[in-house]
Amino acid sequence: MKLLIVEDDKEGAAYLKKALTEAGHTVDHAAGGRDGLLLAAGEPYDVIVLDRMLPGMDGLSILRTIRASGVKVPVLLLTALGGIDDRVEGLEAGADDYLVKPFAFAELLARVNALARRPPSQDVLTDLSVADLRLDLMRRTVTRAGRRIELQPREYQLLEYLMRHAGRVVTRTMLLESIWEFHFDPKTNIVETHMSRLRGKIDRGFAHELIHTVRGAGYVLREPD
Repeated sequence: MKLLIVEDDKEGAAYLKKALTEAGHTVDHAAGGRDGLLLAAGEPYDVIVLDRMLPGMDGLSILRTIRASGVKVPVLLLTALGGIDDRVEGLEAGADDYLVKPFAFAELLARVNALARRPPSQDVLTDLSVADLRLDLMRRTVTRAGRRIELQPREYQLLEYLMRHAGRVVTRTMLLESIWEFHFDPKTNIVETHMSRLRGKIDRGFAHELIHTVRGAGYVLREPD
């Protein structure tokens, strides 16, 4: 799944992002309220983990703004305020669940997964499809022409990213930052190696290739001409 964490506590956010990534999710992070609002309103996420107390714009204002604009993604509100009135206020602002700090990561992960399992609203993606290739975001399964394809976690993340950007060129830098969280060039062929393995699993044995190299630019996953 693709998750967004909006949390200004640097250490707490880093811990959450690392743990959720290790659990197999693609995670974006915003440290401030306004950055969080821009991402929440502009990018497709499966679940948002939102801190209530934020610099620039508080979590409740973000919630009310995205709900007013029609964004229905499930939101788990994190807060140090555990009173009944605080919880009611958070839920009435549009939160789907509420977790009081400090919390155990296992509980947060269980709540995130539970939110993702809820019957989808019209704006929540549960699967991605390109031609006969299908990626089930809930079950984390991949099929092509009905045939199950087994992927390693990095390969799954790579494919999910390509499918979310289907028809558009994805650069090596974009993949390094989004999948491996490298904000510099590690001078390795890590992208090429994983892409080669992924293409072998996705395209080998099928009449039409879906993943293409765009010379000098990057990669694109698209439907056959």
